[in-house]
Amino acid sequence: MIKLLFVSHCPSENTRILRDSAVDSICKMELVNLELRTQAPELTTAADIEWCNGIVLGTTENFGYMAGLTKDFFERIYYPCLELTQGLPIVLYIRAGEDGTGTKISIERILAGLRWKLIADPLILKGNWDTKFPDQVSELAMTIAAGLDAGIY
Repeated sequence: MIKLLFVSHCPSENTRILRDSAVDSICKMELVNLELRTQAPELTTAADIEWCNGIVLGTTENFGYMAGLTKDFFERIYYPCLELTQGLPIVLYIRAGEDGTGTKISIERILAGLRWKLIADPLILKGNWDTKFPDQVSELAMTIAAGLDAGIY
């Protein structure tokens, strides 16, 4: 069984729409060998990271940086996972009211330290809400799900 962990910070209705759209799209793929677990960052532990074969990570940009709960997630799992999860495939999306650059750079530094592998460029959803955002997040999430299912990652 392939295990995909979806960790998403969803403080608003729009961020919940992003997560739910992606989860629905993955489920519609009907990948029989894929188990999907969706969790908030504050509930995600090192054991959850060790459990999975890949991660979808979603966060908001707050004050030009990742959400505090996303940072807390990384602080709690970093050292316990450092040696055990190298090479873990991950995709990242950022809901940014501004440009998302600070969030992207900060998370990429953490991922480099963990030696996790970004399998696609981080998706930055900038500015005012756009009805295309849910489809963009869904496409990103389906990419990692299909790749895990095919044994690419």
